[in-house]
Amino acid sequence: MKKIISGLKLKEQMVKAVDILCDNVKVTLGPKSSNVIIDNSSFSPFITSDGVTIASNIESEDAIVNTILQLTKEASIKTDEEVGDGTTTTLVLLQSIFKEGLKQIEKGKNPLIVKEKLTEKGRELVEEIIKLSHKPTSLQLLNIACTSANNLEMGRLVWEAYQKLKNKDAIFIKEWENNYHKLEFLKGYTINITLSSPYYLKDKSSLLLNNPNILLIDNLNDIETISSYINEISSKNKSLVIIASEYDEYIKDELVSLYLNEHINVILLKLEEYGINEQLIIDDLKAILGNNFYNQVDDIKITQEKCTITFASNLEITKRINIIKKEIKTNNKIDLPFYNQRLSMLKKGMAYIMVGSKTTTERREAKMRFDDALSAISSASKGVSLGCGLTYYKISESLDNNSWENILFKQALKKPFAQIMHNAALDKEKVIKNIKQKNYDVLYNVKTDSYEDSKNTNVLDSTLVLTTCLENAISIAGMLLTTNTLIINEYQNNMQKINDYNEL
Repeated sequence: MKKIISGLKLKEQMVKAVDILCDNVKVTLGPKSSNVIIDNSSFSPFITSDGVTIASNIESEDAIVNTILQLTKEASIKTDEEVGDGTTTTLVLLQSIFKEGLKQIEKGKNPLIVKEKLTEKGRELVEEIIKLSHKPTSLQLLNIACTSANNLEMGRLVWEAYQKLKNKDAIFIKEWENNYHKLEFLKGYTINITLSSPYYLKDKSSLLLNNPNILLIDNLNDIETISSYINEISSKNKSLVIIASEYDEYIKDELVSLYLNEHINVILLKLEEYGINEQLIIDDLKAILGNNFYNQVDDIKITQEKCTITFASNLEITKRINIIKKEIKTNNKIDLPFYNQRLSMLKKGMAYIMVGSKTTTERREAKMRFDDALSAISSASKGVSLGCGLTYYKISESLDNNSWENILFKQALKKPFAQIMHNAALDKEKVIKNIKQKNYDVLYNVKTDSYEDSKNTNVLDSTLVLTTCLENAISIAGMLLTTNTLIINEYQNNMQKINDYNEL
């Protein structure tokens, strides 16, 4: 059975849901914020200050509030998915925009007009944020990574990896069973494979072949197909790696038998990709082989599940890189991380940040901070603005009181700064007074408890994060403000609560 909640009753529950979500996440904003302990049925309890993780775990026993809560938090998490940061700032803005927008509706304004005005004004504010941005220096990017991770060592590892590769999707953050963190660069093109036989590795974890030949083949079902290649490498006492999409078992057995008897050094691998991704990888490998299906490379490292090919640059690789770059720019439907990874492997390789700690809880929390730092440095590389909520605050001061939407954003844009000050137990009025007296030529560094020259400061926010936070906060608020009815399943254990709403 379904139950319908609408009008004023629904708006009251929306406010309650937004407050539950925002009030419990915004305590984590800024360098002197609070942590939250999360008890998750899938893991042991852990401590974090990561906004998106906290938001993901917030629920309510109230069925109606929880339904609104789930909708709202999923929309807010979109900020993290888009730019890897900013969930908390999005929620701080959302809470103010939604509540003030609701007041306008209660005064008689049409919800659709309210949403339209918010969106229209939001576009103007985004343009103002972009005007105040500038390109960061290398040192500023380092500080952004360290601030985001809230740890100098973590920030520096992320910065080193990004400085070399300039590609977030080519940097992988993984946990390992050690008490320290480590950065490793892997040069070459890595593909997922299935080793046709464990006998190739014997008792080793990996196999390294120097100057081997590679043969790409679609379906290996006839030994005669590869006999000429086998004869060639056999006469030269070289190695041959066959990468096939499919192969017959009897051919595999024959090749393994020859390998074990040391007659030929031929290793058969199955490419573990399908559809368009398989063809794209084959085209990349062909470029590595000089636009051919058969050629020599520098070396190959083979494990049970992966194969890494090290190669010398050539004209075909340069052409292939340009094709991938063009695809990234012109096709918005592609799997962007997959394309960026391939691009990086053809150019500079990949990086692995291995995260280690004494306990699983520490390791999990450290990995979240590495993820945050990587996202922050990636988005900040496109442009930065004054941090600590001051970019929003400065723009809010330029708004007049000639329209309700100006007054609404005048309040909302001051909230992130105010929350950072509150979390650090600072007097926001005193701090902003000192900053405004200097015409924003100084800002307050919460981490060092000191004022800094705003032109030389490392207290910066990614412009992309700032604009995305504002856009998504407006979008979520608009969604809630234009919703007037909720239809919910009337489960037995929630029936009394739902009936209580109907009696209000």
